[in-house]
Amino acid sequence: MNNTNNFSSNPSLNGIYAASEENRLTEADKKILKEAYEFSQKAHAGQKRISGEPYFNHPYQTALQLAKWGLDAQIIAAGLLHDVAEDTKTTMEQIKQRFGEETAFLVNGVTKLGKLKYRGERAEEEKTKHRAENVRKMILATSEDLRVIFIKLADRLHNMKTLAALSPQKQKRISLETSEIYASLAYRLGMQNLAGELEDLSFPYLYPEEYKWVKENLKSHYDDLENYLKKVKPVVEETLNKNNVNPVKIDSRAKRISSLYKKLLRLDMNLDQVYDLVAMRIIVNTIEECYAAFGAIHQLWPPLPGKIKDYIALPKPNGYKSLHTTVFCLDNKPMEFQIRTVQMHEEAENGIAAHWAYTQAKTTKDYKESKPIFAEKKELKWVQQLKNWQKEIADSKEFLSSLKVDFFKDRVFAITPKGEVVDLPAGSTPVDFAYQIHSSIGDQCAGAKINNKIVPLDYQIQSGDMIEILVQKNKKPSESWLGFVKTESAKRKIKSLIHKESGLAKIKHRTELKITASDRIGLFKDIAAVISRSHINIAEMNVPKTAHFPAIKIICDTSDKEKVEKLILKLKNVGGVKEINYRLV
Repeated sequence: MNNTNNFSSNPSLNGIYAASEENRLTEADKKILKEAYEFSQKAHAGQKRISGEPYFNHPYQTALQLAKWGLDAQIIAAGLLHDVAEDTKTTMEQIKQRFGEETAFLVNGVTKLGKLKYRGERAEEEKTKHRAENVRKMILATSEDLRVIFIKLADRLHNMKTLAALSPQKQKRISLETSEIYASLAYRLGMQNLAGELEDLSFPYLYPEEYKWVKENLKSHYDDLENYLKKVKPVVEETLNKNNVNPVKIDSRAKRISSLYKKLLRLDMNLDQVYDLVAMRIIVNTIEECYAAFGAIHQLWPPLPGKIKDYIALPKPNGYKSLHTTVFCLDNKPMEFQIRTVQMHEEAENGIAAHWAYTQAKTTKDYKESKPIFAEKKELKWVQQLKNWQKEIADSKEFLSSLKVDFFKDRVFAITPKGEVVDLPAGSTPVDFAYQIHSSIGDQCAGAKINNKIVPLDYQIQSGDMIEILVQKNKKPSESWLGFVKTESAKRKIKSLIHKESGLAKIKHRTELKITASDRIGLFKDIAAVISRSHINIAEMNVPKTAHFPAIKIICDTSDKEKVEKLILKLKNVGGVKEINYRLV
């Protein structure tokens, strides 16, 4: 339905209407948005941001983003009002009286999330504590009503786009928080496009030299690929036609710069080994057409072994669905293809926000009796798990550290013999998997089968692995497991039981390594890889704040002198490492 004739005389407000047009705004919806727009504009009148622009532009851009995600008028209105109670003389009661209880609830939820701020003059320990509390509040809000998080994510996106006006210290602090928490949260919610954008916006502030290097070295590759794609596309169109597949759209997506940099670190900065620098996307109407297009591409060009991924039959834990394949394309060059339906594409870009838009169709009874999205959906099982888990950890520093590893890192997903998907951080082992299923299974873990083959317990799980844990009664966790388990939750449970059994306050002394080295791209990755291959766990790693640093401090979970000395010999062969000292702590 085209509502162009009913647009207001306000161009900015029309921008929100236009962004929401596919969501079919009713006249009542438009009235709510107009009132919220004018109310917020008046409340913020005369206020300026640090950049000098009118403050109202921030809630407006927040609301516009919510509209682009296809969210309903109530959420968009709350986006327009989200700073009114915190930054103006307007009270929450006034918002409630004017816009109703539900809108006031959303605004209050966002306000609560913004209350805890950590200033530069605070001691580091206090800042960590406040930061942890802020994150805890976000987790609680996520489990209670996702609409609050949608607003907070849109708010953070605009703040990142205007970060240039802040001091370098604030730029780095906010970028780090955005990358570690907000981008990771967006990814876990299936909002891949947003997660990537937040990562890209953070990247130049966190790694300015690396950002410059990647930008300088990318241009020629992208130019070549653009010309290459022009030759590939008509061949694909012809093949799909012959196979009675009518694509809605065929386009391409360039790999995000932050994601590319992470991949380059694993490939010794060799751009020629990145096969998905640009991927071709085929959007179709039905699942049947997805598989038909998949087959047609493989008839045309042979796939690379191990590069076929069926995320339709087996979606990622965050709900992502698509078919991926990398083939030897024209001139025998590797090229990735992604094939999905229109709805899959929307959900791949905007995750649970897109799902909200689909399920809250304006014509349905469900919409009229609109209820919030709670953490009950299968894709959001991790939210409730996280909510329960965080109660176990009182220490703020430990909480943040565990959060980054156990819930916000690169993910793999394994499958139980019953076909249930278990979501784990990359690098996890069968022991991590066992503890994720149940503490008792972890404690009694005696072995593991991966895809029906016995594997060592330090095997690193790959996405799609089917895992069977072999248990043994009266079996106890081994202290050696601490050298290879990945998840903080597994480490805590192992340590707790060993401590209980031994009656000791600590399991073992740790070793502190001080490594003097010259800075280079990939240095930390190489050092960590050597330590990992030595089956020694890194408990802490102090990354220097300056570009050219004097030393790196690493705390390892071992006090075995012979093992440490062997490790030092290996580390001295890492490029750039000059001197290593160690002591028991």
